[in-house]
Amino acid sequence: MTNTTNHIWHPFTQMQLADAPIHISHGKDALLFDTDGNEYIDAISSWWVNIHGHANEAIAKAIAEQALQLEQVIFAGFIHTPAIQLSERIIQLLNNHFSKVFFSDNGSTAVEVAVKMALQYWHNKGVTGKTKILALENGYHGDTFGAMSVGGRSAFNAPFENHLFETIYIPTPTADNIDDCLKMIADAAKTGTVAGFIFEPLIQGSGGMIMYEPEHLEAMIREAKSHDIICIADEVMTGFGRTGKLFAIDYIDTKPDIICLSKGLTGGFMPMGLTVCTEDIYNAFLSDDRKKTLFHGHSYTANPLACAAALASIKLVNHDRKSDIIAIKLSHANFIHEIKDHPAIKDVRHRGTILAIEFKTPEDTSYFNSFRDRAYKYYISRGVLLRPLGNVVYIMPPYCITIEQLDKVYSVLKQSLTDLTTHTAQ
Repeated sequence: MTNTTNHIWHPFTQMQLADAPIHISHGKDALLFDTDGNEYIDAISSWWVNIHGHANEAIAKAIAEQALQLEQVIFAGFIHTPAIQLSERIIQLLNNHFSKVFFSDNGSTAVEVAVKMALQYWHNKGVTGKTKILALENGYHGDTFGAMSVGGRSAFNAPFENHLFETIYIPTPTADNIDDCLKMIADAAKTGTVAGFIFEPLIQGSGGMIMYEPEHLEAMIREAKSHDIICIADEVMTGFGRTGKLFAIDYIDTKPDIICLSKGLTGGFMPMGLTVCTEDIYNAFLSDDRKKTLFHGHSYTANPLACAAALASIKLVNHDRKSDIIAIKLSHANFIHEIKDHPAIKDVRHRGTILAIEFKTPEDTSYFNSFRDRAYKYYISRGVLLRPLGNVVYIMPPYCITIEQLDKVYSVLKQSLTDLTTHTAQ
């Protein structure tokens, strides 16, 4: 470590083992530039947020114009135009299935709010005993305590195990286990203790880009709803075009009761989270009794600058990025056809703009697989930012990435199939 980082504690990093971080000076579109003059293709959209790349002029202009009008105001008892416009736009994009938008400032908190809504919904209705959440194994919903509680139990949250509330887990659905999954939901519901069911629709991101089919999600939501279980879609990662549709729930007919949005919401410019719910959920909190209030809020709730960024980003997704998303999707499909039979690959999967390659390694597939560090250094030394989840290497590029840049990412990935593996199928 160098003296330049003596006072910084980086996220998801064991500082004792970490190399000196790369000092980024600026970015433009899909590229990042460091202070030594090196450039890197940001093939993961900087932790999935910069869906339009870096330094996008339209979003920057929207923020600058808003900053000269109103940069911040308390959101309890006050309102402003960017929040009104954003809430109306989000409800419209979600086809008016939902009716109310609750603002926060990150994905974990959007989930935290959703879980509180589900639990307090039943409390406000006087239904006792509904205190548990149903969730998928391998799920990741954030790092706050409620979000950790509904995520899969792992080394990430092991130190806090005794402080997390009880969650009932079911496997990620497949063609082989979907009937068992549905039975588990029904059996859990019979106990009368399940308040809600939370899931990452179609793709479990941090769990290793685990993908499952829309028809299986549809079946699980229908089963849960048939037992009066509130369904929560965590679209923090999958929202705003990542799966090929605007939202992952656009692949299904039966909609959840609550949806959580963040990451790509503002195009990576400003932190913001949204928890969007149906009228029925909202009405359970609407009362002359102040004790039925949703007691949750943040200093920067519905920050006008973040709202302006989100409105500009959404406009880009809807008007300028549809063809880009299709192009990335087709490019991924072609690349998969080229490499799918390589002996170093255990599995390759793809939906929309997300492509994941699971490498064969002597160790089991895991976030802590030692393959990760070698792979990260290999890619970054070749000018490509990829951040493997253990032995799962994924691409989630900004929509503005050029064909030439994407081809370079593919080329480096393809070469790594040979360079990073010393064995074939075992």
